[in-house]
Amino acid sequence: MPSATARAKRVRRARRTPRDDPARNELVSRSLESAQQCLLNQDYGTAFVHYLLVLNLAPVLKDFARESFRFTLFKWAEELDSLGRIQDLFDCYEQALELFPTDEVILNSMGEHLFRMGFRDEAAGHFHKALKLKPDFTEAKENFYRVANWLVERWHFLMLNDSRRNQKYQQAIRKAVESGCSTVLDIGTGTGILGMCAKKAGADKVYACELSKTMYELACEVVSANGMNGTIKILHMKSLEMEIPKDIPERVSLVVTETVDAGLFGEGIIESLLHAWNHLLLPHENPEEPSSSPALTGRVIPAGATVFGMAVECQEIRRHHRVCVSTAGGLSLSIVQDFHSPVSCKRDADDSMEPYTTERLSRLPGGYAPLTEPFCALNINFNSVQDLEGLCSQEPIRFNLPVTQAGVLDALAMWFQLHLDEEISLSTGPQEDTCWEQAIYPVQNHCDVCVNPGDELIVEISCEDAYLRVHGVAVVRDGSVVISLDDSDDSPSSPTAEAELCSALACLQTNHGRSLEACVLECSEIALLNNVRYHESFRRALDKLVTGLRPECVPQGDDGEGQASGQERGNGGPGEFEHDAREPLYVLDVSEGFSILALVAARHSSVKAFSSVEKEQHQAVLSRLAQANGVQPEALEFWLGRSDDSDAAGLQRPSTEKLWSAIVLDCVETCGLIRQKLMDKAALARCLLETGGRIFPQRIVMYGLLVESDTLLLESAVQGREPTLGFNIAPFINQFTVPVHVFLDLSTLPCKHLSDPIELFVLDLMNCSVNYSHREVKLQATCSGRVTAVPFWYRVHLDEEISVSTFTEDSHWKQAAVVLHQPLEVSTGDTVRLDIHLHSSSLSITACKEPASYSTHSSL
Repeated sequence: MPSATARAKRVRRARRTPRDDPARNELVSRSLESAQQCLLNQDYGTAFVHYLLVLNLAPVLKDFARESFRFTLFKWAEELDSLGRIQDLFDCYEQALELFPTDEVILNSMGEHLFRMGFRDEAAGHFHKALKLKPDFTEAKENFYRVANWLVERWHFLMLNDSRRNQKYQQAIRKAVESGCSTVLDIGTGTGILGMCAKKAGADKVYACELSKTMYELACEVVSANGMNGTIKILHMKSLEMEIPKDIPERVSLVVTETVDAGLFGEGIIESLLHAWNHLLLPHENPEEPSSSPALTGRVIPAGATVFGMAVECQEIRRHHRVCVSTAGGLSLSIVQDFHSPVSCKRDADDSMEPYTTERLSRLPGGYAPLTEPFCALNINFNSVQDLEGLCSQEPIRFNLPVTQAGVLDALAMWFQLHLDEEISLSTGPQEDTCWEQAIYPVQNHCDVCVNPGDELIVEISCEDAYLRVHGVAVVRDGSVVISLDDSDDSPSSPTAEAELCSALACLQTNHGRSLEACVLECSEIALLNNVRYHESFRRALDKLVTGLRPECVPQGDDGEGQASGQERGNGGPGEFEHDAREPLYVLDVSEGFSILALVAARHSSVKAFSSVEKEQHQAVLSRLAQANGVQPEALEFWLGRSDDSDAAGLQRPSTEKLWSAIVLDCVETCGLIRQKLMDKAALARCLLETGGRIFPQRIVMYGLLVESDTLLLESAVQGREPTLGFNIAPFINQFTVPVHVFLDLSTLPCKHLSDPIELFVLDLMNCSVNYSHREVKLQATCSGRVTAVPFWYRVHLDEEISVSTFTEDSHWKQAAVVLHQPLEVSTGDTVRLDIHLHSSSLSITACKEPASYSTHSSL
């Protein structure tokens, strides 16, 4: 029976139904009307403020106003972005998400802005939230895949799949811990695997640090899932910022790290180890005075490294770092002899230049040829502070390398042997099956550097700024310098018998007769300039269009049909086309990056061409090329210079009451994917064409085939059912698996073809009525195996007769592949059905074997 003295419980009263507030209703009504009127007047900022007021005062209108509010937000955000008001932009998104916290479209849009601003971790969080709310949200899925490639680089999968590398690190760590190294710091922990190896080996205390927020959070999850939460302290910071006792209580006896890239020092291992020895590690024992207490001395894994190198000939490297053609699309390029890539380790290189690039030499199309024997370039002891400090201060080391094979000197290739301790080592050489690539130092002379057996190549190696810098200095033949590869004024001093050679080298006039003009292009842009077939195909297609619109405008020396070859027409010099005094045909090139297609169009006296090239240096180069090729100044204009808003200026009328005769769209990314929002741009471009005008390209046909490739699986996700070194890592890092492998060289990919190529999809940019959003394709297996991927490429049709493929040896495009999460077993004669869907410019593929019901989903 209840106690009579018990106090009555407080009961929450039901909320009263709010009374109508005429004043509030009037304010809401007027503000809504004002918002809609401002929207019609394209006054997006004012419209946004009115919508905020309406939806805060009357939340019941959220569903009614959602679409209009989104549109207003996005348009206002574009304006703020163009004005550089970034904080105001994000404030608007924060206000929008307070009203619509579960709106996947707004979350995705904010993520896109964050990604463009460089906030990749935050962008990933917004894309991930959007996908949780709507798992089939194609745009958010595509964005998340793009961010995943940035946040968790693909080499993480390769490293974790490299069982040899993992086992050797584990073995070296176990030996060190068992020898008395009881406190361990893992620098750049990544997934936390090395720190967990130390703990499993019996270390008393393990600390780890990781700068990437995404990898830090991933490491925390992995450590916790493996029952080591609380036994390994993970810090979200750079090791250079760590202090004792603020971050860790004491100096450690062992540092483990794998912060080495293809060039060994590119991830800052020298700086981080110097800081560790000075602030975080116990002092290393003096070899001359053996310590009676080894446990009280510090050490590093890896203990050191030996760097090797050799000179190589490689056409694939050459065509990405040096313009090898004198003409392109009928234009002479000789006026600018010094196109070069942003890769240089010379002393006068600015901060925007990288000292080296990376390649897997064994998989370069066309292969490579060694021109010298491998040589030992450098030895470094990571357990010697003196070695580490002296590395950056020592004078450049000069090597004389005998040439063993005739060829063109295209690059110096470097790799290293990583000594984990006195007995255990790893090699990153080009013949090794390793997760590392090789460091490539391209030779960027404006002409071929030919060498012969008996010649000597003089090479210098330095580490002035903790980067391994390697460059060719000269080619010596019969004791004399015949080619200088070093453009710097300062010749390295040498107290040896080479003084006479150095003097000759310093005095050699290497720039005599050479253009002083220089232009830095991305590697893909240089490869594009070297793609003769592409530019010649465009020239032919444009000539056909111009002569079709202006039949009387025929190239001089032509056969009257406007079909003369490039050789018959000459090199595009002045007077190639007869003068036309009428209103010109307008051609717009909105290609991404550096493009000479507008200039190819401007060769015609009847054409006024507009280029979307943005960089001032590139505009200046195009102007010089125009002058050198006899193109009148008024025939070429830089379109984006007309407006601060490049997006709005990209596709609009050339002038009042005028339309375009041709619009060049950049449809395929260098990585092998269709460009985002391509079909939207094509739809707008069609509205801006005059009668008979054309979009280039007119149509894109996608081809693909079935392959079995363990390599693609290893580069896409952690494979196998067994835990990595006994640790449960795969489920966590595989969250960042992306189904599409890009920048693929299909010609050298280790794989087995399981079908013939087949047409997968068609995108018609000129006729939207023939496009489709879904297509089913059936392929017959030509041999038995496991379908692990569907590589794809494109044939780009400039018109009905002229086309170029993105899968040729001279293509500047790479290929891509959909990687199946689960391989599909097939036998010869089996039929595999591919269901292909198009949403915006994003393709998705579903593969299944008939009549089995098994199905694997992947997206493009």
